[in-house]
Amino acid sequence: MKKPLGVLLISYFYIFGAIVLLFTAVFYNADANSIGIAGRFGMPNVPERLMRLIVTLFSLAMVYGYIRLKKWGFWVMVIYSVFFGSISSSLISSQSQKLFIGNFIWSIIVLAYTIYVKKAFFKTGVNH
Repeated sequence: MKKPLGVLLISYFYIFGAIVLLFTAVFYNADANSIGIAGRFGMPNVPERLMRLIVTLFSLAMVYGYIRLKKWGFWVMVIYSVFFGSISSSLISSQSQKLFIGNFIWSIIVLAYTIYVKKAFFKTGVNH
């Protein structure tokens, strides 16, 4: 089975995001008024640079399984999309941060598309 184009596009977006996160982990200067990655994930006491590095490594591992159409890649992407979409939704409503609407919409798109192409991840004879 040919790899769905959307899986490739989503994977490339996440790879690009991981590279940006890695770059900002090295050169990040905290702004007192900004909500950092650690705060978004509900861990404001974790150092921002460390959290960016952890999210980068997690994203790259997730994308590896997703782009290779692994069953675990499907489930990790689904769980991550629900989790990150929930965080974005919470930030939109609780802090009047319209900035997170794009993240919420992206999470819905990724979740819906991933479920739509579910068969590609669960094809018999693959992922064993």
